Amino acid sequence: MAKLRDKQQRFVDEYLIDLNATQAAIRAGYSVKTANEQGSRLLANVSVQTAIAEKMAERSRRTGVNQDRVVLELAKIAFVKLTDIIDEKGKIKDTATEDDLACLEGYKYKYSDTDGGYSVEREVKLSSKMKALELLGKHLGMWNDKVDLNVALPIVITGGDQLED
Repeated sequence: MAKLRDKQQRFVDEYLIDLNATQAAIRAGYSVKTANEQGSRLLANVSVQTAIAEKMAERSRRTGVNQDRVVLELAKIAFVKLTDIIDEKGKIKDTATEDDLACLEGYKYKYSDTDGGYSVEREVKLSSKMKALELLGKHLGMWNDKVDLNVALPIVITGGDQLED
């Protein structure tokens, strides 16, 4: 890999913060006026691309965050069943697995003494199954917001001998 200039290396480091090329270019010291173009140009540079990929792979190894792990977490949320976690009284089941519990976004328990006895309120909030399913579907290419209008169909013109010059 070719050695990057100092400004290019700063761009790589800044780009990894938020993956925004324009802002990374500005923070790396490029002109605000031309930051959009500079960011695009830098991302097209093979040496810069290689440096970004290496840094991202290094971060993935260091943090343990990778595509497989993200997909597995989304799958947990997408396919969890509330009945696997909560019993008919709203209590968390002893049989709920760690994976099931990881899908809970919140659990509130409120016990109140009243003149006539006591009351118990429980509120369970699961992470959004719909959002998890949407993200998994996009990952699998099930839905695409882009429409490809490139169609290659042969065009046959008949009656060419009847056309006037």
